[in-house]
Amino acid sequence: MQVLVKKLDGSWDAGFALHKHTLTSVYLGDNEFGRPQFDTTRSEPGEALFQLKYRGDWSQVGPLAAELQQTLLPLFGKIGIIIPMPASTVRTRQPVEEIANELGRLAKIPVFNKIIVKAPAPQGAPQLKNLHTREEKDAALEGRFSINPSITNDGRWNALVLDDLFDTGATMDAVCRTLRTYKKIDRVYAASITWK
Repeated sequence: MQVLVKKLDGSWDAGFALHKHTLTSVYLGDNEFGRPQFDTTRSEPGEALFQLKYRGDWSQVGPLAAELQQTLLPLFGKIGIIIPMPASTVRTRQPVEEIANELGRLAKIPVFNKIIVKAPAPQGAPQLKNLHTREEKDAALEGRFSINPSITNDGRWNALVLDDLFDTGATMDAVCRTLRTYKKIDRVYAASITWK
C-alpha cells in the first residue's frame, strides 16, 4: 500500500496519518435524482477505507491494520493500549473498532473499545460534519466525552487513539484531553488512516 505519512498536531504527544484521503475530485454534474456526481481519485489507504465504510468490504480491515502496524507504530514510543475513536454513525459493525481489534491482534496490544464514553448530542444540535469552523466543533464537543475506568491492573499505559479520517482534529483533541484525566494513562498518541 502506497503511503505518504503526515504528522498530526494536537493535544497528543505524537500523531501521524498514513495518507491524504482524496487526491482529486472532479464535479461531473447532477444525476437524475439531482444529486451531485464526482470523479474521485483516492489514495490507496483512502480507497481501502472508502470500500470498507461505504461498500461494506470488510476484507480491507486486514491490509489497513497491517499498514498501520508496519508504518505508524514504529513512529511512537511503546504502546500499552489501543483505543478506537467513538463512532459518529451507528453501525452494526464499526470500521474503526474492527481495524483497532486487528491492529491489536497483529501487534499483541490490548484494545479498549469502551474506555471513552461519548454522550449523545443535545436534541436538535447540528451534526459535527455540518459545522465548518474548529471553534464551532470545539463548542459542540465540550463535555461530550468521559472515561469508563475499565483498566483494572496497576500501572500507567501509553495509549494509541485510532481514527479513520482526520479533519480539523477537534474530536481527536477532545478525546485525548479526556484521556489525560485518567490516572491509568501516561502518554497519548494519535493515529489516523487518512487526513482530509
